[in-house]
Amino acid sequence: MRSSRLVAACLAGVVVSGLAVSTAVPAAARPASHGRPQEASRPSASVAAAKARTLTLPAPRGRYATGESAFRLVDHGRADPWTPGRTYRELMISVFYPAAHTGGRPFTKQLPAAVAAAVGPAVEEGAELPTGLVDWAATRTHSVRDAATAPGRFPVVLYSPGAGDSRDWNVSLVEDLASRGYVVVAVDHTGEVPAVQFPDGHVVGNGPLTAAWAEAHRDGTTLPFFTKLMDARLADTRLVLDRLTSLPDRLTAGMDLHRIGMFGHSAGGFTTANTMYGDPRVRAGVDLDGTLAYSSEPDGSNLSEVALHGLDRPFLLMGNSSAQYGSDVRREPSWASFWQHQRGWKADVTLHDSAHASFTDAEALLRQLTGRVPEATLAAAVGSVDPHRAVAANRALVASFFDRFLKGRDDHLLDGGPSAYPITFVR
Repeated sequence: MRSSRLVAACLAGVVVSGLAVSTAVPAAARPASHGRPQEASRPSASVAAAKARTLTLPAPRGRYATGESAFRLVDHGRADPWTPGRTYRELMISVFYPAAHTGGRPFTKQLPAAVAAAVGPAVEEGAELPTGLVDWAATRTHSVRDAATAPGRFPVVLYSPGAGDSRDWNVSLVEDLASRGYVVVAVDHTGEVPAVQFPDGHVVGNGPLTAAWAEAHRDGTTLPFFTKLMDARLADTRLVLDRLTSLPDRLTAGMDLHRIGMFGHSAGGFTTANTMYGDPRVRAGVDLDGTLAYSSEPDGSNLSEVALHGLDRPFLLMGNSSAQYGSDVRREPSWASFWQHQRGWKADVTLHDSAHASFTDAEALLRQLTGRVPEATLAAAVGSVDPHRAVAANRALVASFFDRFLKGRDDHLLDGGPSAYPITFVR
């Protein structure tokens, strides 16, 4: 899977992962020398549906059981940026939270059927997997729908996915954080995702956005496109922050809104940094391999305000180690600029033998296809890092960061000393 660190979007039929070091282009715009197999060389679609494999997410490791509730949020004061004529903006969020009394009740599905029908083929296309090898609608979370909230008041953490990724494409990390005593709100940025399903059953896809991206790439107008994308995401995030108090009492009673954090993958990491730059409600943030510039290539152009000026609150950068598309403060100009200007606490951690998608559910799920998919295909998608160690490292780092800055508990993992995890601290 050739992944970008800026447009994690499913654009023109190709999954590319959002606001990243260098941005993937529509399939039709790719040169034949790109070094990746072209569509004609993809495995055949001969896998029978009856043999489709069910993939499993790793269980959370925290002390709490977890619940999940989904909600539609509507902003009637803002027109939808991607759907002409729609005078309002609607979002879906999932809230994962510490729960009580979940025994014996079924776990939720990771992807609703209508979403799986669109997201699954997009993952297959981007990772060059055989069509029909996986039953994407069968994977379950470890959370119970609308379970009773555990007693206590918990910090709130927002999660923003990569551009084009579903809010449900990092359940292994989101759910684990909830099990450790956080209310985690995962946001779908409508119009970017192949499918967002709303409570009344209607589904919104990403056709207008993919057309806009293809036009921008063709015409050399990617800067306005990226700016529009990020502006929409920032407005979405403000809407979510503003509406937290409007959620049901069973959830708000357990939310400590004086302790809010945020993290995101790819474009979601950029969204996190930009949100913190303009909104003091978010006290600490994590960027999972997302660039901080409005550029298609990591050339130091079009740096964001947050890259130019930094933040006065804690921020963690987590990057991949691939030779061509790796990210750290020595290789990525926008990260280097942010690092120079950051006034709050900071750290830069690289996950060994990883790829851009190693910070998503792709790491936990795709490696389950070992033996049925060529090793080179899987390594291109998620690197060669052991998936269990990668998932454990991602969970430990994110939890350590938020424990330190939202709970005042420091396990010293982020001090940068020797670690049992496959990570390197970049100085």
